[in-house]
Amino acid sequence: MGQTINLTAEDGFQVSAYHAKPQAAARGGIVVIQEIFGVNHHIRNVADKFAAEGYEVIAPAIFDRVERNFETGYAPADIERGRATRGKLTIDQAVMDIRASVKELGKSGQKVGVVGYCFGGTMAWLAATRIDGVAAAVSYYGGGVADAAEEKPKAPVMFHFGETDASIPKEHWEKVKTLHPNLPLFVYQDAGHGFHCDERGSYHEASAREAWGRTIEFFKKHVG
Repeated sequence: MGQTINLTAEDGFQVSAYHAKPQAAARGGIVVIQEIFGVNHHIRNVADKFAAEGYEVIAPAIFDRVERNFETGYAPADIERGRATRGKLTIDQAVMDIRASVKELGKSGQKVGVVGYCFGGTMAWLAATRIDGVAAAVSYYGGGVADAAEEKPKAPVMFHFGETDASIPKEHWEKVKTLHPNLPLFVYQDAGHGFHCDERGSYHEASAREAWGRTIEFFKKHVG
């Protein structure tokens, strides 16, 4: 189990974050970036899973700038609320809070990776292109990646997409693959949006397990 900490972004904003530590010395740091549902039970659970793999983890509550302690489930009304909240946050604000998380984890000299889901998947890509100190990034079904695909990553990036994702058409990940042919990109058959979240109806266990294994190996290679 982790605990809540506070970080100070470069503009002075105090952002809260879920902080989970491994039982032994950390092999590296991981920033976990939320979906539009906040740092909810699922995101905290993901952070705990990375900590169990030996990483020190920070999951910043990047919706704090709009609403403190924002957290929802996955009902249609929750989705609408999450989208509305996301709409009040700028990408630059989110980048600042992620940068503060990367810096905090890097203070001890360890390498730092970033992983994100949905909106967080887009932000994981932007962390790799815009934030110094990121050793590797993993993006799960980031709907905005294609729009920023011409940016140049400063670190290795891995992408996971679901083949049946109604919100991310095939052209989206084909564009990413064309512009960045050397970055590993996986498309999971029969998997839709949110396939990694075991608390959603779209959860696809086989794809989630395979993507998790690839993600851990990727971080072991580039983070530690």
